[in-house]
Amino acid sequence: MTAGGGIRTRPRREIRRSRRRRAHSCWDHLIAAPLWPLHGANLGTLLRTCDAVGACLAVPRFSWVPEALERGNTLRRASCVHWVNDPRGWLERQRAEGSRVVGVELADEAVRLADLPAARRRTVAVLGHERHGIPPDALDLLDQAVEIPMVGHGHSLNVAVAGSLVLYKLAGLL
Repeated sequence: MTAGGGIRTRPRREIRRSRRRRAHSCWDHLIAAPLWPLHGANLGTLLRTCDAVGACLAVPRFSWVPEALERGNTLRRASCVHWVNDPRGWLERQRAEGSRVVGVELADEAVRLADLPAARRRTVAVLGHERHGIPPDALDLLDQAVEIPMVGHGHSLNVAVAGSLVLYKLAGLL
């Protein structure tokens, strides 16, 4: 606070000095995986969140995804993107290699977002289709489900918002 009691915003120069100087390469620790995307605009927003928390983005090789990422990405530097040909097969390999696979899904066994611990080992945050969620045949590949509590009438948040909340929690920034 300033002497007059008001809030002081930090100048851009000060913010820039506190951030990393270069785009991060793959840190191979935290990966957001919207493997069944519906809306391209959400992918660019989620890519921006990945940059903010030091995560990577894993996306399917749908024909429209590269353009959606390019259009929605407002970052000036390259980001870490993993391209996935077979979402279920990719998730199977992640688990087999020791990654923790957390799905954002409404499920009886889901933990509340507030109770989700930060990622202590390589973690994949799986996001499903915005209308249908994670396909039933992929649910058995999750180590854990996390639910974002809602008090309104909507069924779920969009992929970018849900993914951003979960990534910040897994990164230990909330």
